[in-house]
Formats: sequence, structure tokens, C-alpha cells
Amino acid sequence: MRPILLGILAAFFFSITFILNRSMELSGGSWIWSASLRYFFMVPFLLIIVISRRNFYDLLQEMKGKLKSWVIWSTIGFGLFYAPICLAAVYSPGWLIASSWQITILSGSLLAPFFFISIETSSGIRKVRGKIPFKGLGMSLLIIFGILLMQVELATKIAISTVLTGILPVIIASFAYPLGNRKMMELCDGKLDVYQRVLGMTLASLPFWIILSIYGLYTEGLPSQNQVSQSLIVAISSGVIATVLFFQATDLVRGNMQKLGAVEATQSMEVLFTVIGEMIFLSAASPSIISWIGMIIIMIGMILHSYLSQKGKSVQQDKETVNL
Repeated sequence: MRPILLGILAAFFFSITFILNRSMELSGGSWIWSASLRYFFMVPFLLIIVISRRNFYDLLQEMKGKLKSWVIWSTIGFGLFYAPICLAAVYSPGWLIASSWQITILSGSLLAPFFFISIETSSGIRKVRGKIPFKGLGMSLLIIFGILLMQVELATKIAISTVLTGILPVIIASFAYPLGNRKMMELCDGKLDVYQRVLGMTLASLPFWIILSIYGLYTEGLPSQNQVSQSLIVAISSGVIATVLFFQATDLVRGNMQKLGAVEATQSMEVLFTVIGEMIFLSAASPSIISWIGMIIIMIGMILHSYLSQKGKSVQQDKETVNL
């Protein structure tokens, strides 16, 4: 239950991203600076945390031997995740981006066959290719149905071209984030704690953000003071707090694709938090009765997803004991 609670808390802080990214776009800020400034601001905060825990040297040693892999998977997990999310804010409101982002629930589950998991057998530890958790996937579809239902009225008021332009970057991000996160968990193999891994991925993704910011400087000029301030808030809330909470939750269930899918499913709560945040800060319309029904469906889907993932783990262990 603890990983689920950490995931929900992470969703709260992640939702600030969608609200402020849309706010910056509406005030004339460039998506390029919204994306790159967040990761530049994350570095000093994470450095303070890791250095104070006396773990910075161990991180450098771990990165030194596998620098190429760190750069590749960090760029995918952070760069190809957040840059498209910020790009989507140019074309879509925060609630639509947050809703579209929930496809990561499906994306994460569909990535399972690309990873190997360790299982304990009578003859020792054995690595097997992950399988798509179809039971949990069904609950993920229920969650997505609730999200679509919650946004049905607003979605009908937006042009199809705008919807597609806003959704396609989010779909790319939905695969990039769990792929980069899981590959980095495999690469670290439990040798680094959450703070070290987030700092390492942030540092390793800096070449991508530097190149993007140079392009932004050339095409958009310097960011405004307002965008710098809001990017700082996003960096602290989403970049540091939410990312650490989410990675800690995924670390707790590392190696179990069903539980990992359940943790990733908690990110559906971002939609609820984003709706509330936009109502308060961006004067968005109050959700209709249909939207509230959608929220309830999301909650039910999360509970069932968590229950089936726990039950599936027990059945899986029983089968392993008998057959292996």
C-alpha cells in the first residue's frame, strides 16, 4: 500500500507541471524554456540533497563506468518525456494534457515484454521476460474510460486538429518516461538510492537541455522573469519532490511488473488535481456531474488495479513454487 500512497502524492506534485506549463504558455512563454529551465533548476537542489547524504562520489563512480547508457536512457526518460509535455501545452489546456498523459498506464504495461524480471525458484534466482499484466491492463482501461468520461464535455469544444497536435507529443512522452525509468533501474540494479538516481539522470540529460536551450535562445530569446519564477516552482514541486516520490515508489516494487503497473496507474490522479488546480488558479469551469462520475470511476479503477496486482503476485508465487 505504501508504494500506491507515494504514487498518489507524486501525482499531486506532478499536476503542478500541467497547470503552470499552461499558465506560462498563456502568458507568452516559450515551451522550450519551460522544459529546459526545470532541469537546470533541479541540479542544485538535488546536488545539495545527495552531497548532504554523502553519496555523490558513489554516484560519480557508478556513472563513470556506464556514461553512454546513462546519457541515452536519461535523455529518453527525462528529455523525450518532458520536452513533448511542454510542447503539448502550446496546443492544449492543462486538463487535456493531463488526461492524455494517462495513456502512460497502458504504455508502461505494454513495455513489460522488453524487460527481464528476477524470480525465485527452488534452484535459485532465474531471469524471465516480463509479460503484459492483462488483468491490471483491464483496470487501466477502466481508469482511462473514467478520464475520457470526465473530460467529454470539454473535449467536444476543441478542434480535432488541436486535440491531435496536443495528444501526439504526450503519447511519445508516455512511452519515453517509463522506458527510461525502467532501463535506469536495470542499469543501477539497486546500487543507488532514489536521490542519486534522479540527480544522475538529471546530469546525464543536461546535454539535451543545453542544446534545446541554445535553440530556444536563438529562436525565442531569453525567458521572462515570470517564466523563470514559475519554472523554478515546477522544478521544485515536480522535478524534485514528485520525481523522487515516484521513483521511490517504483523502486519499492522493482522487478514486479504487476505492482509496477499499479504504481504507474496512480498517476491518473494527476487529472483530478489538475482540474482542481485550473479551477483555482486559471478560472477553469467547474466539472459537470458527468465529470464527477468519471472521477469516481477512476478511483474505483485504481482500487481494483491495486487489488488485482496484489492477488496476481500471490498466485504467481504459488505457481512458481509448484512448477519450478
